[in-house]
Amino acid sequence: MNVLIVRLGALGDVVHAIPAAAALRRAFPDARIDWLVEARHRAIVDLVTVIDRAVVVESASWRGWTRAVRELRTTRYDCAIDLQGLMKSAVLARASGAARVFGFSIWHLREKTARPFYSDVHDAEGGHVISKNLRLLEAVGVQDREIAFPIADVPSAALDALRGSIGASTAFALINPGAAWPNKRWQPERFGEVAAFLRETRGLTPVVLWGPGEEPLARAVIGASSGAAVLAPPSSVADIVALARAASLMVSGDTGPLHLATAVGTPTVSLFGPTDPARNGPFSREDAAVSRYDACGCQYDRRCHETVWCLGGVPVAEVCAAVQRRLADGSVRG
Repeated sequence: MNVLIVRLGALGDVVHAIPAAAALRRAFPDARIDWLVEARHRAIVDLVTVIDRAVVVESASWRGWTRAVRELRTTRYDCAIDLQGLMKSAVLARASGAARVFGFSIWHLREKTARPFYSDVHDAEGGHVISKNLRLLEAVGVQDREIAFPIADVPSAALDALRGSIGASTAFALINPGAAWPNKRWQPERFGEVAAFLRETRGLTPVVLWGPGEEPLARAVIGASSGAAVLAPPSSVADIVALARAASLMVSGDTGPLHLATAVGTPTVSLFGPTDPARNGPFSREDAAVSRYDACGCQYDRRCHETVWCLGGVPVAEVCAAVQRRLADGSVRG
């Protein structure tokens, strides 16, 4: 049996699709399972141990699509499963040449124009997006609710560099202030105050993550931390996975590194404004989410268009209290 998973991006959404890949592998241990993904998110798919091949859409252009489809058609897929629900993902799933193309029912698609490209649909909406993805697999006969993240453990130069600078046995917490959506980013000075709290109250060295274009933001957090925080080394997706596995905690908004941390079992405290933590947040009951979703006037909008920005009213004390709850058992990894 040959199966194609279609989940092109974004990073957090790709992470949330990994349990579906794991469930497919448990159901069909001898199957070939490939994953179609955009080039910028290939790095995490390459770490998923149950995937045979990542097929990459190198660019959002006719040429990029054509090359991806040409590679897909070297394999005869029995089915393609579109976990994204967009027009582009549905078109690519159909263009793969798969005998059957599975997708969400029209009432639960992000873009309803995707529906004509599916041969089979399933009503899988409700609850966390991880559960939604797993329910879609019922359409191919997989009844499996186990949430597993088979992500490889690989060497990390970033983790080695951090250990060399702060000490091999020093316990640390990750702070991730960046996010692709501007209204998902909490104020850097408040992250800085949380960093100072982590050092003073929990004895953790705060390490501030940053991605492309985010180093000034990370340095602003460090500047507001009263000397508590340090800058993370430049980090790839594999490095973030390794850093998260070694960390005692991550504090972050709703963004890819948060979901990577949750996937590898790192305790997290997260901030949610325009997105719903019950649908998109850490799935562990033990993790703490500080949410303003119910009061947000810009739900699932990338930019705030209200007079009052929902996350702007989250006080430092509330996040610090969430940290205390999450680490209440006193255990610290390091």
